Amino acid sequence: MFFVTCAPGLEILLHAEARELRLGKVERQVGGIQFEGTLVDAMRANLWLRTAVRVLMRVSRFEAKDDAALYAGARAVDWSRFLAGERRFVIDAHTNASALDHTLFIEQRVKDAIVDRFRELENRRPDVDKQDPDVSIYVHLVKDRCTLLVDTSGESLHKRGWRRYQGRAPLSETLAAALVLFSGWDRRAPLIDPFCGGGTILIEALLLARNIAPGSFRKQFGFQRWPGYDETAWKKLVDEAARAAKPNARPVLQGRDWDPATIAGAAENLHGAGIEAAIEFTVGEATEWEPKPGWNAWIVTNPPYGERVGAERALEASYTRFGQFVAEGCDGYHLSLLTSSQRLAEALRLPRLSRRPLLNGPLECVLLSGPV
Repeated sequence: MFFVTCAPGLEILLHAEARELRLGKVERQVGGIQFEGTLVDAMRANLWLRTAVRVLMRVSRFEAKDDAALYAGARAVDWSRFLAGERRFVIDAHTNASALDHTLFIEQRVKDAIVDRFRELENRRPDVDKQDPDVSIYVHLVKDRCTLLVDTSGESLHKRGWRRYQGRAPLSETLAAALVLFSGWDRRAPLIDPFCGGGTILIEALLLARNIAPGSFRKQFGFQRWPGYDETAWKKLVDEAARAAKPNARPVLQGRDWDPATIAGAAENLHGAGIEAAIEFTVGEATEWEPKPGWNAWIVTNPPYGERVGAERALEASYTRFGQFVAEGCDGYHLSLLTSSQRLAEALRLPRLSRRPLLNGPLECVLLSGPV
C-alpha cells in the first residue's frame, strides 16, 4: 500500500494523474491519494506524477496505546529491506487523539526499536542523520493506531532538478503544474505568462505538452538508496518515459517580466530543462504585449501579491490595469491567475472568473479562472 502526498487542494489533480498511470485501486484522501501496487509502481509514480510531493510506502499498521506496544510494533518490521547496518535514517512522527502525544518521544522509541533489531540480528546499527538520511521513516499515530511508512521519494518531488535560478518568491514546480492543469489548457493552444518570473509555469506547461516525465531530471530518488535496489527495472521505466516523449510538440509559449535579470534567470531554467528556444521570454510590463485576435490563447500566471498592507495597496493599480487590458484586448482568451489577496482579486474587475482555494506554501490563495 502506498500513500502519495500533495499540497492541500491538489488532491483532485493527483487522483486523475494516478488513474491515468493506471495505478491499482486509487483512492482520493485528504492530503493525497492511496494506491496499491509494487515498488515498481511506486517508481513510476515518482517518475510521472506532476502534482505529488512524496510517495510513501506503508510497511506496518498496529495498535499502540503505550510505548511498549509502539516499540514492539516497530521492532517487528523487517527494516533490512530499506536499511543496512551502516546506513543512516531519520524519523518524523505525527500524533493526533492518541495516548502517546509527544512526537519526540515517539521518534525516540521507534528509533530504539530499529537500532535494537539491527544490533540483535547483525551486531551493528544504522545511525540517525537528519541532514542526509538514506531512508526517511514516517510515524502516524491517530486514535492509538500507528502507521509506519518509508519515503520512496527522497527529496520532495517538487525539486524536479531542472531549476538553476530561484528568483524572488519562486512558485514550486508542483503548484505551477497544478495551475496549468486546473486552467484546462489543451496543450496545443498558445499560453502566455505575463508575470513569468523564473519561467516555472511555462516550463511545466512545456513538459506537459511534450509528455516529458517530470522526474526524468532527478539524479536520485529515495528508493535508489535501499538495499536490493532494482536498477534494471528503473532503467526500463526511464527508457519507456523517453520513448513516450513528444519532442515535436511546439505550442506557442511566451513569458514576460519587467526585470532583465529575472528573464535571464528564466532562460537559465529553460537551459536546465534542456529545452532551449522552446519558450519566448521578453522583458516588459504585463500589459505591453500585443494579444493576437482569434488566438483563443490561455493566460496562466502568478502575479506578485504583497503580504504587507502597504505593498498590497501599491499593487492595486497594476492589477486594475492588467484586468482592463485582459478585458479589452483578450477576447476569446482564458485566464487563470493565482493571488493571495481578496483585495487584489477584486481590483482586477473580472467578476465572471471562478474561484478555487489553494495554498502557495503557507499562503492561503485563490485561483481565479475562466474565459475573458
